[in-house]
Amino acid sequence: MRADNDHRTDPPALPAPVRRPVLLRDVRLGLRGPLRSVRLAEGRIAAIDEDLDAAPADEVVDAGGRTVLPGLHDAHVHMVQWASARQRVDLSATASALAAAAAMGAAAARANSAIPLLGYGFRDGLWPDRPERWMLDERCPPDRPIALISNDLHTAWLNRAALHQVGLGGHPTGLLREHECFGAVNQLSTVDPAVTDRWVAAAVRAAAARGVTGFLDFESGGNLDDWQRRAADAPLQARVTGAVYPAQLAQTIERGLRTGSAIPGTDGLVTTGPLKMFLDGSLNTRTALCQHPYPDRMPADQQYGLLETEPGELEALMRHAWAHGLQTAVHAIGDRANRIALDVFDTVGGAGRIEHAQLVDLADLPRFARPGLTLGVQPAHATDDRDVADRHWAGHTHRAFAYADLLKAGARLEIGSDAPVSPMDPWLGIAAAVTRTGADERAPWHPEQAISLAAALTAASGGRHAVRVGDVADLLLCDEDPAGLDPRELRELPVAATLLGGTWTHRNF
Repeated sequence: MRADNDHRTDPPALPAPVRRPVLLRDVRLGLRGPLRSVRLAEGRIAAIDEDLDAAPADEVVDAGGRTVLPGLHDAHVHMVQWASARQRVDLSATASALAAAAAMGAAAARANSAIPLLGYGFRDGLWPDRPERWMLDERCPPDRPIALISNDLHTAWLNRAALHQVGLGGHPTGLLREHECFGAVNQLSTVDPAVTDRWVAAAVRAAAARGVTGFLDFESGGNLDDWQRRAADAPLQARVTGAVYPAQLAQTIERGLRTGSAIPGTDGLVTTGPLKMFLDGSLNTRTALCQHPYPDRMPADQQYGLLETEPGELEALMRHAWAHGLQTAVHAIGDRANRIALDVFDTVGGAGRIEHAQLVDLADLPRFARPGLTLGVQPAHATDDRDVADRHWAGHTHRAFAYADLLKAGARLEIGSDAPVSPMDPWLGIAAAVTRTGADERAPWHPEQAISLAAALTAASGGRHAVRVGDVADLLLCDEDPAGLDPRELRELPVAATLLGGTWTHRNF
């Protein structure tokens, strides 16, 4: 077994240094902290003091008592899918398959075109009817490809024209799951890279307006090459860590890239991320791998969910990646999948990530504290999926999205959105982690698993606890101190400004 300090992640690279020092006057440090002045220079926090008026600065900004916090880091996004979803038909409010089909038919009538029409965000886990191809064929133009993508991205529902386009013309229902779904969506959503890049740039600007200074991108395909191209076209507005999938593993190793390696031509803003592997599916699709059977009538081989990767195959790929300096991020949602992930990490050794960890066995809690392991969690899913969890994980939800128990056990959490599964807005996840309720403002769901605001902010900023001298000047300014806000105010907290390495990426004062 390798020691956990082998192949440590390289320190974060900085963009080109900011030559013009900036002085932020009258800012409140952290949660209800004192008013101070903060001087930024060469991309870092140079000084914090009660009065820095005498210090040289080319730009002096009166912050008006606003609160300064470390910039937020979204620990799990699918950036192209999120940017594309912003252009698609929103199906999140549809309550049945027939209603979703009708919504797509209405959208197709408004936008007459031959290109595929995509909808996103449906949740069929609570629908009273089952999606069928004929529903779409009856309500949508027969010659236009129509595809609906589920909120968790693990299911796609296609009409006859779309099925023919992806080579599945004989499919009986049009309902595709897991890998079949991923392949079809990739084919139907392909657009010119220049168009995608414009969508991505707009999505990153919108994220900066919510205080985001970096994110871990789990987009598949040539993710690192795509970001290298975007950086060559225009300055990036956030730090990007790009995941690698098994199809790109050999090429990544051949290029000499390790987890944390900077990508040339990006001013250090794009770095190599982990190898992404899937152990199971998702809760809404009822393919998360669990130790208990699902209550719905499922095929005999799917009663407990689906095992996407055999443990032996996962171990072999993780060991190969780790030998070449690449960590692994393992998608594990069900409790059985999480136990397998922990077993393989214990066997291979080294650092890495478990993504989601939505349902955990209480006996496994201490194992999540292993050195070098990070849990990428999405608290907004807990409030969005509470009804689905109550139905399909009945009797087990006290250990679902169990963030308080995980922190108490010593686990390291990082908060992400999983956009487009949830919007790329960290404040939604922060508020859900603290209050265990969502925009519907229902009674908190398993409030015993709520965590403190300080812990949530730390998990949402990549582990940064406070604004400190010497740190990278990735910062945000809030109009109000987040402490003491009610759930709605916390979700909607205005962000006055965002700085990346001391450079403004968003400012509205």
